[in-house]
Amino acid sequence: MNKRSFLKHLALAATLSTGVGMAHAQTPIKFQLDWRFEGPSALFLHPTAKGYFKDAKLDVTVDAGNGSGGAVTRVASGTYDMGFADLAALMEFHANNPDAPNKPVAVMMVYNNTPASVMALKKTGIKTPADLTGKKMGAPVFDAGRRAFPIFQKANSIGSVNWTAMDPPLRETMLVRGDVDAITGFTFTSLLNIEARGVKAEDVTVLQYPDFGVKLYGNAIIATPKILRENPAAVRAFLAAFTKGAKEVIADPAKAIEAVKARDGIINTDLETRRLKLAIDTVINSPDARSEGFGQVNGGRLSLMASQVSDAFNTKTRVKPDDVWNGSFLPSAKELDILPKGKK
Repeated sequence: MNKRSFLKHLALAATLSTGVGMAHAQTPIKFQLDWRFEGPSALFLHPTAKGYFKDAKLDVTVDAGNGSGGAVTRVASGTYDMGFADLAALMEFHANNPDAPNKPVAVMMVYNNTPASVMALKKTGIKTPADLTGKKMGAPVFDAGRRAFPIFQKANSIGSVNWTAMDPPLRETMLVRGDVDAITGFTFTSLLNIEARGVKAEDVTVLQYPDFGVKLYGNAIIATPKILRENPAAVRAFLAAFTKGAKEVIADPAKAIEAVKARDGIINTDLETRRLKLAIDTVINSPDARSEGFGQVNGGRLSLMASQVSDAFNTKTRVKPDDVWNGSFLPSAKELDILPKGKK
């Protein structure tokens, strides 16, 4: 082979190699969870493990989190492309940072109802929201239920309460010890944590916000405006792959937990399976979710929540619902039809 032929051969090989590389190129997406690897994180870890994101030409990295507020700020900073966060936390960020250049946007609703609830031991005599008047309540200062408690309080004509702050690991312990009369927290987190401290579920009063007139949305998938603007196809592909995986998680939670176990080998599989099932039954496959459709929101309800969050969180500016939600990247109605039928 002479020099000219060799160079042509080399150029052709390089072209073919580049073409193959392009054909297999995957868009990297860094995804921030709202909390550590527990049952509900199977919604994201299962499609990752099954290769659904990879099949959609996405290279998705899912990281554990430490709260919705942190997830929002990390996506806003550009450290993460997408994330999972409480919609109220996203609304608060928008309203308190009106001039922020990179405010994340919710693109898919996952927890159609807030998982927040008030929990108390029945021996305290607390049976209804009215019984909370004058009681000592506990929660971390950033807890979603505590932040939204003024909405729950107003909806149920509850008088003043006394708050005690603590770190998350101490919340259920202080309730069981009697240091506080009641706590706020996500039902599928705190109820199981109370049980783990030796209290039977039937000995706990659970006042779920949605059952008492508080129709706040819960956690949504959020995205940075940069990826929405520069690579909308990747966002659509992510949501489609996520939806495919979510359908399987809802249908077989026990199987889906295997993906969580693979990421955190020390989890209690039975406990986290129960946590996932509880999340599915209370906030994912809820009556409101089946009415509105998985992944979607109701405009009137979104506007009401924006007003309630503005008041309860005392934000610098009023929340503008159109600024925090963009449903144009959602899969088709047929693809979103993943919730089991016939549940009451």
